[in-house]
Amino acid sequence: MDLSLIAAFLVLGAATGFAAGLLGIGGGMLLVPFITLLLGVNNFPEELIVHMAIATSLATIMFTSISSVRAHHKRGAVSWRIVKLLAPGILIGSWIGPWIGKQMNSSGLALFFALFVAFSATQMLLDKKPAAARDLPKAPGMLGAGAIIGMLSGLVGAGGGFVSVPFMTWCNVRIHQAVATSAALGFPIALAGTLSNIYHGMNVPGLPPGSLGFIYLPALLVISITSVMTAPLGARTAHNLSVKPLKRVFAIMLYVLAAFMLYKAFR
Repeated sequence: MDLSLIAAFLVLGAATGFAAGLLGIGGGMLLVPFITLLLGVNNFPEELIVHMAIATSLATIMFTSISSVRAHHKRGAVSWRIVKLLAPGILIGSWIGPWIGKQMNSSGLALFFALFVAFSATQMLLDKKPAAARDLPKAPGMLGAGAIIGMLSGLVGAGGGFVSVPFMTWCNVRIHQAVATSAALGFPIALAGTLSNIYHGMNVPGLPPGSLGFIYLPALLVISITSVMTAPLGARTAHNLSVKPLKRVFAIMLYVLAAFMLYKAFR
């Protein structure tokens, strides 16, 4: 990996970590399009770029989620009871998601990511919280909900917050607790998804040197280091700024990134 690519991944990790801390969102929505772009301009195999970008993005969440969870746990905001109920389904779904992604070609995967990001951007732009309509389901329902959250996260390389937070608030969980609990769910999502991407990508022909399954290890290392460093700075900055207008700007950026992935799908 040449110095220019290392520098690009350093900047990307720093920007992603800061945005995650500032806005309380996972970095996958940003990482996947930019990793796709960087791998593309560096002549990585076109048919594997999107798979590698999603897998590498998901793997970084293992590291960034730990610092986020520690901060939320110190404030007593994480509902570990909900984590325990959702985690088994999440582990199953996060393993299945990358397997589904492997069955899709690069264009199909890029299209799915673009549609998911556009939906998430609209959700953020409207800033509508679902009305609390019911209590959390019993254990079988939580297993199913966790599986859906994990599967979607494994498919798009994100931490699941855009699905798990609305689900929890719809089930009468307070928004701050839902966000904190979603951060705690990021680790099992990333762990199972990462192991799945390693397993299902291990014997795929054409992967470049430095790959472990679908994960590009040099990018994972560089992005993780800088994102972990800048996430706390973003979190501190959030207390001094009005985050709501920033979320609108971020939503518009997501539309642009979704358009780029749409271009990748149909080019």
